[in-house]
Order: sequence, then structure tokens, then C-alpha cells
Amino acid sequence: MAAYAVCVRDGQLLLARSPGPGGVPEWVLPGGGMEHGEDPYDTVRREVEEETGHLVEVTGLLGVHSTRRTFPGRFGRAVDHHGVRLLYEARVTGGELRNEVGGSTDLAAWQPLDAVPGLVRIRLVDIALRLWRERPATGRAEPA
Repeated sequence: MAAYAVCVRDGQLLLARSPGPGGVPEWVLPGGGMEHGEDPYDTVRREVEEETGHLVEVTGLLGVHSTRRTFPGRFGRAVDHHGVRLLYEARVTGGELRNEVGGSTDLAAWQPLDAVPGLVRIRLVDIALRLWRERPATGRAEPA
């Protein structure tokens, strides 16, 4: 389980940069995994502050994205991974933009919405923006 924030302000989206697979940096939404016993609402607020320095107010639940993938495991056994990601809309209420030190990301930045398609980014960024733009009643971005 993980929770992520879609923070849009003045035509820009708040993103964080992660080292990515093979060391190729990629842009991600601020957010991440829930700690045991943590409410996802608290997760998204904590993760945004850790990764970007910003304090946020959650203004709505945009949707849920579920994914299932198989990864190579130890001793030739495959690992069946099921991820459930909650996508929240959030508004910055305080703090100052800064980079995370010693965490899962190394850079935080506001990116113009029209520049996002040209960024190296994870697929969840596109899914979240689609939910933000379309706001489907189901909370699910149907396959294009």
C-alpha cells in the first residue's frame, strides 16, 4: 500500500526525482509506502514533506491504482507483487521546496504541466494526471 500526492499550482506539478532502474533518473509523484499502522492520509502528508519540504493539505481522493507484476526472486523463484496506490489531490500550505537527503529521491521540483510528457517519468505520473484532469466517478483511470 502506498499513497501519492498530485499537487498542481500555477500550471505546475510538484515532482520528485528518483534514481530509477539502472541508475537512470526518473520523475515520480511525491509519496510512498505506508508504515505499519499508518493511515494513508497521514502517509501522503509525511511523504510529501520528506521528499519535497512542503507541507500539504489533502483536498480529495482522486482514485486508486492497482498493479500486479512478477519479479525475479532468489533461487530462481518469481516474486508475485501486488501494489495498491492511493492518489490524493493536495494543496501546499507551508514549508519550503528542498531536496530530500538520504532518502529515495534526490531532487524536488515544480515542473510545468505541458513539459511533463517530455520528462523521463514513471507511468503513475500519467495515470495520476489523467485522474486529476478527468475525475472519474469510479476513481479509476480506464485503459486508453
